[in-house]
Parts: sequence; structure tokens; C-alpha cells
Amino acid sequence: MAYERQPDMGTPASHSDTSVTLTIDGRKITVPEGTSVMRAAAESGGDIPKLCATDNVSAYGSCRLCLVEIEGRRGTPASCTTPVADGMVVKTQTPRLAKLRRGVMELYISDHPLDCLTCSANNDCELQDQAAAVGLRDVRYGYEGENHMGNKPDVSNPYFLFAPDKCIVCSRCVRACDEVQGTFALTVDGRGFGSQISAGQTSDDFLSSDCVSCGACVQACPTSALMEKSVKDMGKPERSVVTTCAYCGVGCTFRAEMKGEQLVRMVPWKDGKANRGHSCVKGRFAWGYANHKDRITTPMIRDAIDQPWREVSWDEALSFTAARLNAIKAEHGAQALGGITSSRCTNEETFLVQKLVRGGFGSNNVDTCARVCHSPTGYGLKTTFGTSAGTQDFDSVMQSDVMLVIGSNPTDGHPVFASRMKQRLRPDLNKDGGAKLIVIDPRRIDLVKSPHIEAAHHLPLQPGTNVAVLTAMAHVIVTERLADEEFIHARCDWDEYQDWARFVSDERHSPEVLEAVTRVPAADLRAAARLYATGGNGAIYYGLGVTEHSQGSSTVMAIANLAMVTGNIGRPGVGVNPMRGQNNVQGACDMGSFPHELAGYRHISDDAARALFEQDWGVTLDAEPGLRINNMLDAAVDGSFRAIYIQGEDILQSDPNTKHVAAGLEAMDCVIVHDLFLNETANYAHVFLPGSTFLEKNGTFTNAERRIQPVRKVMEPANGLEDWEVTQELAKAMGLDWNYAHPAEILAEIARLTPSFAGVSWEMLEEKGSVQWPVTAERPEGSPVMHIDGFVRGKGKFVVTEYVPTDEKTGPRFPLLLTTGRILSQYNVGAQTRRTANTAWHPEDMLEMHPTDAENRGLKDGDWTRLASRTGETTLRVTVTDRVAPGVVYTTFHHPETQANVVTTDYSDWATNCPEYKVTAVQVMPSNGPTDWQEDYAQLSERSRRIDTEREPAE
Repeated sequence: MAYERQPDMGTPASHSDTSVTLTIDGRKITVPEGTSVMRAAAESGGDIPKLCATDNVSAYGSCRLCLVEIEGRRGTPASCTTPVADGMVVKTQTPRLAKLRRGVMELYISDHPLDCLTCSANNDCELQDQAAAVGLRDVRYGYEGENHMGNKPDVSNPYFLFAPDKCIVCSRCVRACDEVQGTFALTVDGRGFGSQISAGQTSDDFLSSDCVSCGACVQACPTSALMEKSVKDMGKPERSVVTTCAYCGVGCTFRAEMKGEQLVRMVPWKDGKANRGHSCVKGRFAWGYANHKDRITTPMIRDAIDQPWREVSWDEALSFTAARLNAIKAEHGAQALGGITSSRCTNEETFLVQKLVRGGFGSNNVDTCARVCHSPTGYGLKTTFGTSAGTQDFDSVMQSDVMLVIGSNPTDGHPVFASRMKQRLRPDLNKDGGAKLIVIDPRRIDLVKSPHIEAAHHLPLQPGTNVAVLTAMAHVIVTERLADEEFIHARCDWDEYQDWARFVSDERHSPEVLEAVTRVPAADLRAAARLYATGGNGAIYYGLGVTEHSQGSSTVMAIANLAMVTGNIGRPGVGVNPMRGQNNVQGACDMGSFPHELAGYRHISDDAARALFEQDWGVTLDAEPGLRINNMLDAAVDGSFRAIYIQGEDILQSDPNTKHVAAGLEAMDCVIVHDLFLNETANYAHVFLPGSTFLEKNGTFTNAERRIQPVRKVMEPANGLEDWEVTQELAKAMGLDWNYAHPAEILAEIARLTPSFAGVSWEMLEEKGSVQWPVTAERPEGSPVMHIDGFVRGKGKFVVTEYVPTDEKTGPRFPLLLTTGRILSQYNVGAQTRRTANTAWHPEDMLEMHPTDAENRGLKDGDWTRLASRTGETTLRVTVTDRVAPGVVYTTFHHPETQANVVTTDYSDWATNCPEYKVTAVQVMPSNGPTDWQEDYAQLSERSRRIDTEREPAE
């Protein structure tokens, strides 16, 4: 579409069920009670001038430009702060109002430089538009510009600048930071013409302040005072395309604003149902990796991994790959081949990879990154509820009364949704005082205490004791007769509940007995359990701190038990909500990426389900489950697994026990990496197939709330092909007759083979924007809330979850427990964010350590340390902080120079083999340099990235 600003209704919508009818400029209009006169006018087709008002923050009434006349009332009230009333008669355009507005605008302009022709916001500036709207032609007052900090722009932030001389102090940026983001980084200093926007203390700039660079202030600014540096460099966009972000599982909708083939900026789309017009630093600004110099856009091959890469044509690369795969299959059988689908790619691309493995390779050896993050969610929720997905939409959080956050750090991992959580938690924004919060986490995450928010309870459990904590909470609920037995009788298996209730009621599961195990004070745990059971609508949000344990599946089922015993399932404001890490990890699971399941979570041994795919694809499928990722690596070391196709995953950096992963990859005859960059896994690859970014493709993503959203091509792929086309061409090279012309055709195939997608089509998504599965004949509009009238499996299943301590034990050699996680500015293995200016905030992985542990080891903030486990060792610098408890250390895994997973172990979840990243026994000691392994690995990486530039690419 041609570039134009999204309409701004001036003030937020009212959600009242009561209607009010009024007359505005002779037009009758009916709107919800509580609507502002300004918004009512906009909805009736009018346009009242405004500067301080915008529809993503509450009304402020400071600019006085939106004055109106109301019959029977004195003066000229501000329309943004005046609610409608039944029978009200409003005039928005009169000579009196015109004179007043011109006077107000004249004062604003007198404190603003009139350099519109050379301003980056020329013809895209609300101040300019409103000056024209009120008919301002002359300004009687001269501009001096002396009240704006010497007019020195703040260019410290890598993505946007602040020009104080362009600022009209409308406070929109301050209010967006407060109300939308909840960071409170900005304020207004001074009074009158001397007032100015400040980013924290006098000594602070935007980079050093508490600003998290979400972009809310930039989006709110009506002038060029806050502006993206990209706009200043490239100029105003000329067209835009609405698409979906490819970072985390929130799935924010953005408008990609373009100038030719250049992306100028990404602006959060107000109609995006997952993000509601908000964004984070990654989705808003960290898209520069798409054009980074490291990006590989030409296919490459090599006969052995000790050789340099050769650039070749697509035809040669695909012929080479197909020949190797077919030869391995012929010699060693179909079970020697497998693939890994991507949780970053679209549903359609993921579907084709698993189809290629099953129908082309002839095995079920297919897996996905969910194996190492949320596979316990799949097992646990399917067992208890009947389907492996979250139960609510994100909007549901606004109806919660109690939030239980366990093993999740939303402000860093899912920041846009975290802002919604903070809005509901804040007493000042909610008439009912806001929701209460329980945090169960070894670290003091930001949600525990931040401006206007403080958790009612923080239970800093010992890593690895999730099941014990949740069982102790269940003990309190059952023994204190807080269970919702009416719900249980109606919706769950009563006999199974009785068995479970007897189990949790045992005194050995009391908070007092388990305190020695969990290190959570019994009184605090009891109080938290009572709050969750009796506080109203209770919603549970959990992340990888739940799943990445040897008892990950047990913990997920324990969470489901808690929700069922309290009746917190099947309506808005409650539920069990897994916070999916990657943008399409839910979709990858939906598409049949696990070795034992076809699309729609139907077991491969199900004859009827398998027959549907065999008939549609014209092949015979193996009825036996295939190998998981870890099994593939084990089999490779044993010599029985020979080739792997890896689309958009970097298993060498992301999977546990790096040395074992390397050994498995090195043992294979053909490793195919299909990605954007020569990642760490590509060190061991024989074929590199260049991938396309989310900006260069069409398709769909499915976010953490089961929302299927369109991904639209913004620019042509730099490599010449979208990722689904690469997989299709490989299939053709192997002799398969695939002829898809557009992802819409693949989506149609998914819909006819996957019951939960039955009502989904590309045309439907173009019309509706997004929809949450299941989409069926009974629910053609989708399912924002699941399990409303009954569970998918019928009766909810209570499962006894016995606490089994992890086999990973601390001791004299390794006395500390390491847990890992993410940080706001970097994403997962950092392949994308490390190639953007986000490194300004997090240039390296750091080890968090409690002051007591640091002092005992003679370590100070910033010192280099040796981090060692029974598996391996690495070095990194230490951050001394009380965010972690004594005996616990924490680091991220974003930087390959650290390779934190070299120290993690092979221990994994009993049901799904999800690795136990969150519990590793380690020792930390002072260090004066990198480990031998790090030095060897750096040399290996350098050798493995050699490209033979003298040889001409094949035609």
C-alpha cells in the first residue's frame, strides 16, 4: 500500500457495554459510555485538531488545541478529556474555536524552528499537519530556541535521536514510556517555556538511562524531536507492507515502511492483536541483519569439512546435495537420513521440511528446536488437557486477578506481553487496584519489583525443585479445602483427582517438610498458594525455567493440576500459558515436526491419520517414530546416522554439551545447513543453502497464543529464493514431484490434513488479519480461549507428579548451580541481534554471581572467570549482583565466543529429552585468559569459514 499514517482516534477506546447517543456537528452518533468527545468525533468522520492526544495513552488535556463548544456548558472544554453524555450537542468548528486554536498553535510554533523544508519529518509531521488544519499562516512571535539544552541533539541511542529544539513538550513520549511500556525512563524537567524532556538524571542520555529502546516514545512523538536515524538517513518512506515479527513468540504485527527495496523503519501496527501497537527493541529496530555483510546469498559446497567453501549455482548445489542424500539412502537405508525444522521459518516452510523427511527421505527422523525448549509443554498439556498449547489469548491477562509467573522472565524474553502484564498489575491504572503477582524463580527478575509494581510473593526456589514447590502449593490448596470441587466434579476425572489429592495431602509434601529441599520459606509458600486459590481469576505463565529440567514434563503437569484444582481453566483471565520462546515454535510443533507426530499432534502409528497423509502425498509412511535430535547425534557417533538437513537452527550453539554435538556432526557424511549466516553448526557442514529473512517471504507464523498470522514479502530475497522454494527445489532434485506456486497452496494442504487448521486459508487471513486455532466448522472465527465447555481430551486428567531430584549434583569440586537464560537486547544464539546495534547493550555474555560467592573466590565486578562443569569449561566476565541467590550463578548463551553450552550436560527431561539447561553443577574461579577449548574452537571456526574466492562460481 502507499505510505500513509495509521488513523489516530485521539484517545483509547471505551469497552463499556452501555451506549450513549450524542450529536456532533449535526451528526448523530452512538458510542460506548466513557468514550471521549474527541474519539466520538473521529468515529463520526470528524477530525478535531490535537497535539498532546493520541489513542495509545490516556487523555492528558495539556495542548488545548482540541477545544470544543457544548450546548449548555460554559467555556470551551478539551474534547480529549470530556466524556460523552446522552443527548450532548457538540460543535467542533466555529469562528470562536478557530481563533482560539490558531492562538494556541501560534504559541507552539513560536517555540519551534521553522525549518520544515530541510526537516526529516517534512510532510510526515503532526505539528505541520495541525498548523495547516487550524489555518495558521503568520507567527507574531520570534523563535529563539534558547530553552532547549543548547539545542544539542542526543544521538547516544544507536537507533533514534532526540532533538530538543524540535520538542514541543506535549508529554506524549513521557506518557507512552509510562503507560504503554511501563519503564518510566522519561520525565519533564522545568516549567513553562523552560520545560524540557529528560531521560533520567541530568548526567544521563538515552543510552545510559533506563530507556529500553522499545520505540514507544518515537512512535508517540508528533514532531521530529524523536526520530529514527534511518528516516533521517533515507528520508520518508513511500510504501508499506504489514507483516509479522520473526523474533519471539509474542508475534507482534508491524508495518514495514519502505523506500524502493530499502526498509526505512518498522512501525508497530495498532491493529495487531498480539501487540496492540507496541514493540520492543528487537522487533522495532534490530532488522539490520537482513543486509549485514556476513550474510551468505550464494549456495556453497565442499567435499570435506576441512576444505574451504566453493560458491556454486543453485543447480549445482542442489544436484550435489541430492546425489549425496540418495547415495547415503541407497547404501545405509532411509533411517540414516533426517532433518531439523526451523522454529524461525514459516508454518509452510516447516511443513515442507518434515514432508521431505517423511515422504522423500523415507524416515520419521525429524525434530525441531522445541525439543530443547518446549517439548515438555507438548507432552504435559496433551496428557492433562488433550492439546499441547496455551489456553488463552494475550488479551486475557487484562481480566486476571492473580498472575503466577514461574520459570519465565517476560520483560526480557517476551517484553511486549510483559508490558501488558505490567498494565494489569499497576494499581494506578486499574480501578480494582490491579492484579496480584506471584513469581517463582531463582533470580529476582524485573517483575518482582519495578516502578508501580511489586510482587505479592517471590519464591526464590533452589534450581531443579519446581515440582516440589508446586506439589507443596497443591498440598496447601487441598488440605486447607481451597479446591474448587464443583469444577473438578463437572470437568475432571473425579477418581484420578481423589488419587492425586491423597498424594499431595501427604505430610511429606507440606511446605514445612519441603522447605529443606526448595529453600522457600514455608510461610511464604503457603501465602502464595492461598492467594492463587482464592484471589479470583488465576493465570499461570511459564517459560523455559519450567521445561528445561529433568522433570520438565512433570512440572508442566503439576501446573495443569494447580489450574484444574482451583477451576482456573476455560474462561478469560485464567489458564495455563506457556511463553513460547521463538516466533514460530508453536507452529513448528503444530506442523508435525516431532518424530512421533504428524501435523495436528496425531501419532505416527495412528493408521487412520497416517492414511490421510499417504493418500494426499502419494507415498507410504513409516509407522514407527523416528529419532530425536539427541538420538540422531548418538547414532551419528555410532555410525548408523549419516546425513542431516538443518533448516534455520544452530544446534552447535543452542543444544547442550557442545562437544557431543560437534562429535555427532563431524561423524556425518552430509550435513546440510540452510540458514542466513555461516553459523556455528556450519563449521561441520558440507552444503550451505542460503536462506531468506522474514522480510523476503510469504507465509504464516503461529505465536504463543495459537494465533496464526500472515507473513508478507516486503522485499525480494537476496538469495533469489524464499525458504519454501529452497526445500521444494531440493525435493525436486531428489525426484519428488512438488509444484507449489505460493505458500497459500501449502497452507491449503496443511488445512486439509490438520483438523485444528481446517478453516484456515490465505484469503481468510488477508481478510481477518489473524485467527487462533482451532479454526473449525464449529469455531469458524477461531478460539481465543480453549477448554470452555470441556477439555479437548474429555475429562481433565490429574497426574501424580513425584519430585525426583536431578542426577546433576553439587559437591566439593562443583559447589554452585548454573542456570541460563536470555536478555532483552539479544535473541537466542544471537545470529541476528549480534549483527545489529543491539550489541551496544550486551556485547558479551556475563556471569551473574552473588556477592558472597564472589567474595569467597576473590572476584570483583568485571573480573574474568573460569566456569567449569563435569562436561567442559569456558571463560567469561562476572557481574556481582544479589539478583541471584548464594550458591546460584546465571548466564546467557547469546555469544559463540563464550559457548555457555559447552558446560551444560546431557541430562534431560524423562519424557521428552528436553535438556536440563537450568541445572548444571559448576565451579567458578579467577581466570587470566580463554580456555584451551575456546582457543581451539576459535581456530576451527576461522578455518571452517574460508571461502575459495579464486574459483569462479559455476554457471
